[in-house]
Formats: sequence, structure tokens, C-alpha cells
Amino acid sequence: MVSVPGSLERTTMFIAYAVVAGLLALAMTGSAVMTFTRNPAVAGNMTKLGVPESWLPWLGTAKVAGALGLLAGLVVPALGEAAAIGLVLYFIGALVTHVRAKDYTLAPVVVLTVLPAVALVLRIASA
Repeated sequence: MVSVPGSLERTTMFIAYAVVAGLLALAMTGSAVMTFTRNPAVAGNMTKLGVPESWLPWLGTAKVAGALGLLAGLVVPALGEAAAIGLVLYFIGALVTHVRAKDYTLAPVVVLTVLPAVALVLRIASA
């Protein structure tokens, strides 16, 4: 059997993307459900940050779109890349919102900003 240079590396990167994308899609779906149902913890945090309640459906929709895009990226690389970029931008916005509200509990937001960036790098590396 002839080995194709880089094929093992691409396969490894794809598996890593699939794991990160799957876990992140699961987290985004759960977060979207809590946003859509106005879970008291989520709604209270949004109020504390100054996010209008009328934005919650849009924010939940963005999370669902990101989750679906990451999963679609398993088949169509460009969709996974676009979804990862969208989620990075979403969480950069969340980070800015926390800082503007002087809420410096940033670790969860930073992690959720880094994870889609990792997914993006993995998806590009696996193509």
C-alpha cells in the first residue's frame, strides 16, 4: 500500500475537528435552548450585562446556526469554517459586552471564544 504524504495528519486533524465541533455544537445547542426558553440564569445574566430581552431570540438563533454549521462542516469544509468564524465573532461580542458591563468573570467567555478558533484551525488543517 502506498502512503500519501500528509494523509494521516489530515485524517488526525479531521478526527480532532469532529470531536471539537461535535462537543461545541452540543454546548451551543444547550445554550440556545436555555436562551430560547429564557432560563432564569441566562436571562438574569443577560439583564445584568445590559442585553435587551428582545435580543434573546436572535442570540439563540446565532448559536443554533453555529452548531449546525459546525456539524455541516464535517461534510462541507467551507460551512464548518464559516460557522467557526461566526462563533468566534459571536463570543468576541460577548467578551466586549462583559467588559463594557464591568463584569470580569471572563473565563467561560474566553474558553468559548478559543474553542471555535481551534475548530477553525483543525478544519483548515484537515482539508
